[in-house]
Amino acid sequence: MASSPSSDRAALLKAFDESRTGVRGLVESGVPSVPSIFHHPDPYASVLLAPPGVSIPIVDLSLPAPAAAASAAAAARDWGFFHLVNYHHHLVPSPSSSDYRARALAAVQAFNELPGPERAKPYARAPVAGGVSYSSNVDLFRSPSASWRDTMEIEKADPACIPAACRAEVLEWDAQATAVGRAVLGLLSQGLGLRATALEDASCLEGKVMVCHYYPVCPEPERTMGLVPHTDVAVIVGLAQDGVGGLQVKHVGEDGRSQWVDVRPLPGALVVNVGDLLQMMSNDEYKSVEHRVLMNTREEPRVSIALFFNPGKRGDSDLYGPLPELVSTENPAKYRDFSIPEFLEAFFSRELGSKVLVEHFKL
Repeated sequence: MASSPSSDRAALLKAFDESRTGVRGLVESGVPSVPSIFHHPDPYASVLLAPPGVSIPIVDLSLPAPAAAASAAAAARDWGFFHLVNYHHHLVPSPSSSDYRARALAAVQAFNELPGPERAKPYARAPVAGGVSYSSNVDLFRSPSASWRDTMEIEKADPACIPAACRAEVLEWDAQATAVGRAVLGLLSQGLGLRATALEDASCLEGKVMVCHYYPVCPEPERTMGLVPHTDVAVIVGLAQDGVGGLQVKHVGEDGRSQWVDVRPLPGALVVNVGDLLQMMSNDEYKSVEHRVLMNTREEPRVSIALFFNPGKRGDSDLYGPLPELVSTENPAKYRDFSIPEFLEAFFSRELGSKVLVEHFKL
C-alpha cells in the first residue's frame, strides 16, 4: 500500500531531526534544492511591502530621560519596534565593550560552522530549562512548513555547558544586553506613567532566555522563509543582527493597509521590540507586532542574537496580567491574570506562526 503524503512528511521530519545537525547539515551535504518540508506556499505575497524610506523609529538613549522615555513609549505604542542608539553609557565597564556585539555574532557563527558532530552535542528537540539546546525550528513537528534556520538557546546555563566556541562572547553579550535591557524597561515603565522600576520590580529582568539564530545560505531562497510571521513570547526583546538583513515588521501604513517594513541593519544599533507579555501587562498600551525574516539571497549566512526578557517568578501562584496601576473603571482590564507556566504551556502547544496567544488570555 502506498504511503500517504502526511506519513512521508512525518518520516522526512523525523530523519531531519535525528540528523542532529540542523539546516547547516543539509547545506554541508550539498543539497541542490530546498527539501519539501521547508517549502512555504507563496511565502512573500500575503502583505504589501512598504515604500522605500519607511523605517522603524530610532530611540536615542543620550537624550534626557524624560525625552528618551517619551520616544520609547511612542515607538512601543505605534510600532512595537525601534532601533536603540547611544546606549553605551549603560554598558557594564569592560576593556572592549564597544564591539561586544560583533564578537558575539562572530562567535555564534563559528559555533554553527563547527563540524556536525561537534555542534550536535547540545542538540535537543525541546529547550533545556537552565541549560543549552541546539536545534532547528522549535515547532518543527507542529508547523505546516519548517523554516531555514538553526537555533542555539541558552537559559540560566552553567557557563561550562555553553559551547567553548562562543562561551566567553555570549556571556559578555548577556551582561551587556541585560544592562541595556534594564534601561529600556525603565523608559517603558515611565512611558506608562509609572515609576521607572515598575517592570523590573515585577521580575521582568530575571527570566532571561538567549536565542542565537543562524540562517544558512539557501539554494532556493524563494521557496522558504528564515522565520515565519509571529509575535514574541516575552516582555521585551533586545536583538543584535549582522549586516545581512532580512528582518521585516508588519505595520499599518498611512493608507490604513498593513505592510512589511524592512528593518535594515543600522551600524551600532540594537533592535528592541515589545513582546506579548508587555502588551498584556500594559493593558494594550504597548503593542506586540508581527515580524518575520526573509530568506537572504546572499552567499553568506545571516546571524542574530536575541535576549528575551521575561518574568523570573514562575510559581503557579505568581500571577501576571495588566499592571494594577493601569486598570481603572474607565480603563478596565483587557486580559485575565495567568501564571508563567500557564502562559508557556499555551505557547508550546501551538506553532510559532500562530497569532492567537494573546487572544487566549483576553477577557
